[in-house]
Amino acid sequence: MLDNPRSPRVRAVAKLAKRGARSETGLFLLEGPQAVAEALTFRPELVVELYATPTALERYTDIAQTAVDAGVDVEFASEHVLETMADTVTPQGFVAVCHQFPTSIRDILSGEPKLVAILEEVRDPGNAGTIIRAADSAGADAVILTGRTVDLYNPKVVRSSTGSIFHVPVAVGATLEDVVGRAHAAGLQILAADIKGDDLLAVRTEGLLARPTAWVFGNEARGLGDDDLALADRAVTVPIYGNAESMNLATAASVCLYESAFAQRS
Repeated sequence: MLDNPRSPRVRAVAKLAKRGARSETGLFLLEGPQAVAEALTFRPELVVELYATPTALERYTDIAQTAVDAGVDVEFASEHVLETMADTVTPQGFVAVCHQFPTSIRDILSGEPKLVAILEEVRDPGNAGTIIRAADSAGADAVILTGRTVDLYNPKVVRSSTGSIFHVPVAVGATLEDVVGRAHAAGLQILAADIKGDDLLAVRTEGLLARPTAWVFGNEARGLGDDDLALADRAVTVPIYGNAESMNLATAASVCLYESAFAQRS
């Protein structure tokens, strides 16, 4: 039982909440039974260390069995140790350390994708993770985070994706201009989600959404700049029919991605 929260091992895991430690080690933090289960099921080779309380393993016997089947050792740790390791106050009995695994943009675009989400300067980790989850749910082929977007392996991004980072390829680091240029070359139209764009309903009626598409989603506060919009084939807005002042970025992105998914499958 690992029960000393001040041990070097525990402190090394806790440091992964910081971007500097993640960049230096190439590792990231995974918390909670849902995320751990997804990692063990879809990408067990990425799991470097897995810690759990005895109570959690008794409760989640399926996770214990999946770990055994995947050849991943589980080390018992006290609740206090897990709380020290985790970025959240209550990691629900599970903490894992995993290898980072970004996909290259070249690999994504060489696979003739039909639906891609591009995040440009999205700074809120909850939004970024939720958009990755929405892209996964809508059957998107990939997500691309530009260099000005929050770190993919930020603990809140990972938590908000609820395991979808293990399902859908995600690329990081390139500039928006570079990504758009490559996406165009791969045959994708570029639709920019922006309040100044054309009504989504009108775009749907024109039949554009059935084409292979890369959606670009911008900063929560400022949206996309004029230079960014100039890179797109069309700017599109999700209309607000009620009295809401605005729509959350991740919610708008979910609508856009699903509209494309519906059109491409109809």
